[in-house]
Amino acid sequence: MPDDDAAAARAAAEEESAFSHPAVDPDATAAYGGHPDQLIDFYAPRVQDPSGAQAPLVVVLHGGAWRAPYDRRHISPFADFLARRGFAVASVEYRRGPGEEGVAISAQSGGTANGVGTGTGTGTGAGPVAGRWPETFDDVAAAVDALPALVREALPQADPRRMLITGHSAGGHLALWAAARHLLPADARWRSDRPAPLRGVVALAPIADFEVADKLNVCGGAARQLLGGEAHFAERRPYADPALLLPTGIATTLVQGRTDVVVPQAVAESYADAAAKAGEVVGLTLLEEVGHFPLIDPAADACAVVAEEIAQLAW
Repeated sequence: MPDDDAAAARAAAEEESAFSHPAVDPDATAAYGGHPDQLIDFYAPRVQDPSGAQAPLVVVLHGGAWRAPYDRRHISPFADFLARRGFAVASVEYRRGPGEEGVAISAQSGGTANGVGTGTGTGTGAGPVAGRWPETFDDVAAAVDALPALVREALPQADPRRMLITGHSAGGHLALWAAARHLLPADARWRSDRPAPLRGVVALAPIADFEVADKLNVCGGAARQLLGGEAHFAERRPYADPALLLPTGIATTLVQGRTDVVVPQAVAESYADAAAKAGEVVGLTLLEEVGHFPLIDPAADACAVVAEEIAQLAW
């Protein structure tokens, strides 16, 4: 089998494994706005601290190229995996691209439904449009701002003073962006006056540099679509591209599979390089023989590595 065919087969097998786990219902769900997608699922820690202390809060932002078919259900086994490691977890839903509403791909339905399978269903650029401008960003900002109050009601086992954000793929982009809102242009509607009160960010195979991602046609040009297409890509990048929002001053680690064909290693490396040029050290953990999906697959060794990276910043 040629190398390209072997790589594609491996990626498909990794995706199938990640989507084979049944979705895990949360312990509680709370709304942070009036739209049906403005919801946060909460998972209580399954392991209690012997001292009785509250658990660190891990905010999870799911991936799926900001496209409608992929909702938070597909990452619920990963959220449950973290809860079983003793974390309190808040899994955020947000508005994604218009089109194919109601055909969300969950862990129960499998990752190849409706022809939007391998490579988060976006490798060819076909299918629904990625993201909504500005609603996708509105939602992530609103969710993060609402979390401290919501956690006190929905998840009293969590300590919002020890909050960390993680996200996979497009969700990795949103995690990096949420930690950089204090660096947004002065006229940005999402700009904050000070850095977010975060212990850190762990971005998993993130779409972290829009220029590189666009050149590589990552997820069928999803980053360009998120910003509204060709006409808006350049003007909106300063408001949305994590590689232009540095240094954040918040501890950040990227976890990346070396054999990732969905969001290639070059994207994470470019972000890390941009951070270094801005005077900030960003951790970059590269995993051998690991592609895109094992990072959120509870059955994969890579997922345990992710949990350890989170623990290093959260505890």
